[in-house]
Amino acid sequence: MSEPVVNASTQNQPASHPTAPRAGLPVVALTDIRKSYGIGTAVETEVLHGIDLSIEPGEFAALIGPSGSGKSTLLNIIGLLEPATSGEYRLGGRAVTRLSDAEITAARAEALGFVFQFHHLLPAFTALENVILPALIRKGAWTAADRAHGLALLDQVGLKEAAHKRPGQLSGGMQQRVAIARALSRGSPLVLADEPTGNLDTKSADDVFALMRSFNREQGTAFLIVTHDPRLAARCDRVIELIDGRAAVR
Repeated sequence: MSEPVVNASTQNQPASHPTAPRAGLPVVALTDIRKSYGIGTAVETEVLHGIDLSIEPGEFAALIGPSGSGKSTLLNIIGLLEPATSGEYRLGGRAVTRLSDAEITAARAEALGFVFQFHHLLPAFTALENVILPALIRKGAWTAADRAHGLALLDQVGLKEAAHKRPGQLSGGMQQRVAIARALSRGSPLVLADEPTGNLDTKSADDVFALMRSFNREQGTAFLIVTHDPRLAARCDRVIELIDGRAAVR
C-alpha cells in the first residue's frame, strides 16, 4: 500500500479545543513526572522517576523500552487515563492538574486520539459507524456532516468501499486502518498509538505505519507511538527510550 494523499481540508477541526496547542507551545509538556503505586503501604513502589518530556506539534516520535520500564504507565498519564503522583503535566499549555474531572474527560476527547494494538472496534457497527462513533458519544446522534467526514476519512485510509462492512468482514490490517480513521475523526492534535502494529504481519504493519506517517506529514498531526519493533522506531523522527522508569532521548 502506497502512502495515501491526505487532503487537510477534510480534517475535522473543532473551532477551538480548550487544550489545542497554543502557538509556540508543545502539545504535551511533562516536568518531573513521578508515579507511585501502593502509596502509604509497605509495598509502595515508584515506577516513573522524574520524567521530563515534551511532544511538539507535528512531531512523530517512538516510545520504546523493555517490559516493565513504565511505557504503559507513561502513556496512560499522557492520555489522561490516570494521574501522575507528582510533577506537572501541561496539555496544549494548560495545567492538567488544575482541570476538573469533567474538563479532563473533555480534554481527552478533544485533544487526544488513541490507537491500540487491539483495535477495539464495535463488532455490531459498520466501519463508517465505528469511525464516527466519537460524534455519537459527544452529541448523542450522527449528522449528515459526520457521515460525510467519516466517509472522507475511510477514503483516505483506502477503505471507502468497505464503509458498510462490519469489523468481522475486514482483515486485521483493515480493522487497524479503521481504528486510525476513528482516532483522527476529531482532528485531535496528538494521537497516542500503543503497539498499533503489534498484532499485524510485517506487510500490514508497514502499511499501517505508512498511513500514520502520511497523516503526520500532510495534516501535521503529532504521533507518539509505543512499539517493540526497532524497524519502525528507527523510521520515527525521535526515539524516546524508557529504562527503569527514566527517559532518555536518542
